[in-house]
Amino acid sequence: MDQPIVGQASIDQPGTNQPTIDPPNPLPLSCPDCDARMPETAAFCPGCGRSMNSAATTAVTAQGKVGLLAENLAGALAYLTFIPAIIFLFVEPYKKNRFVRFHSVQCLLLCATAGMTALAIRVAAQLLFFIPLVGPLFVWLVAIVIALAAVVVWVVLVVKAVQGETFKLPVLGDFAEREAGSV
Repeated sequence: MDQPIVGQASIDQPGTNQPTIDPPNPLPLSCPDCDARMPETAAFCPGCGRSMNSAATTAVTAQGKVGLLAENLAGALAYLTFIPAIIFLFVEPYKKNRFVRFHSVQCLLLCATAGMTALAIRVAAQLLFFIPLVGPLFVWLVAIVIALAAVVVWVVLVVKAVQGETFKLPVLGDFAEREAGSV
């Protein structure tokens, strides 16, 4: 144990019995957006929240106008309902834009997933309503939690689209990205 470990107290200081603490190494990584310092293992910047993952920095971002709308606005409008998403997939200037196609496909997949989840809750409700008091309470609790989660996901997707980012949902986003790339 010749060298003290960084950040540990060292008692072998000549002429003093006071322990000293070695300073830790400076943080090696800095954010390209806000210059905040962080460890190399950081997934997100502590200053601005930007993803430090190299895959996220190469994602498609909105950069200009498509048709009458800015790309980020068209991407956000795709999430209003499934109707604008379908329109954007078939109308000429929008269907060739990768950013708008990604958000349109992801919106349609999210709507389909929400529909299947609602159907599953209805089927479970038919079975659980036979259990007095606890069954209906459980069904309503699960339905409310799922509805709140869906609203939060929807808001995040709209905000990310307005910011010009392609925020991929875990399974749906990968499929949407493949579909958007096949223009």
